[in-house]
Amino acid sequence: MRRGWGHWLYLAPALLALGVFLVYPTIHTIIISFFGPRSNEFVGLANYQRAFTAKPMLIAFRNNAIWLVVFTAVTVSVGLLLAVLLDRVRYEAIAKSIIFLPMAISFVGAGVIWKFVYTYRPAGTPQIGFLNGLVNALGFQPVGWLIERPWINNLALITVGIWVWTGFCMVILSAAYKGIPKEMLEAARIDGANEWQVFRYVTIPFLKSTIAVVTTTMIVFVLKVFDIVYVMTNGAYDTEVVANRMIKEMFLFRNYGLASAIAVILFLAIIPAVVVNIRRFRAQEAVR
Repeated sequence: MRRGWGHWLYLAPALLALGVFLVYPTIHTIIISFFGPRSNEFVGLANYQRAFTAKPMLIAFRNNAIWLVVFTAVTVSVGLLLAVLLDRVRYEAIAKSIIFLPMAISFVGAGVIWKFVYTYRPAGTPQIGFLNGLVNALGFQPVGWLIERPWINNLALITVGIWVWTGFCMVILSAAYKGIPKEMLEAARIDGANEWQVFRYVTIPFLKSTIAVVTTTMIVFVLKVFDIVYVMTNGAYDTEVVANRMIKEMFLFRNYGLASAIAVILFLAIIPAVVVNIRRFRAQEAVR
């Protein structure tokens, strides 16, 4: 078996599935990206040129950059903060369960829930949205949370993503935090370090690899974010993101060439984050 080809019998089903559902579609998408809208005329790099110059795509790239910075920073930092703070409370399991609960909701469901929260009615009419009802009760004018471009509506959408994913970050970082030897923390406190110094010089260095993995995971999600935007605004009012634009080009405008080019761009953008995750994983396995 070691010298022959018998081991390929065990690998064949997995390799066949990967080839049919992953390798072939990837290669086919790359090929189509060099053709026109109906895939019957070779256009070279025209689709990629349009992807990086068309106004809708530039707006989508800008919004993905906003998501990348704000969403990643908030989810990882708040998740880390909650992991450290909730480790000290009496009802840790209940508190963490409540914070993690949004992960049990689909992104479409989360979008529907928050769309009701952000619902806007003109001033002087009854407000059925929670936020505008609160704003009205405080004596202010209602805000069009999903139509005020370009910052308010994008930040409103990012808030939904943060609400869903912070619990995930908290759980992963909490598991790593519990792996820190208590003797290290106590020794730092005995040496005169305050809680901030313990957090900065002991906790963060120990969790550095886990923070990197969680951060790259959030980056991968941000680059392919679609559900929340599609349900809440469908890219209207300058909230377009790259993945949502790809879906529009494919199924709404029937421009298969441009849609494939956008898919390839997303694929290339995600590869570095995946490579970093794999290297971190291998490094951790080597240490073990």
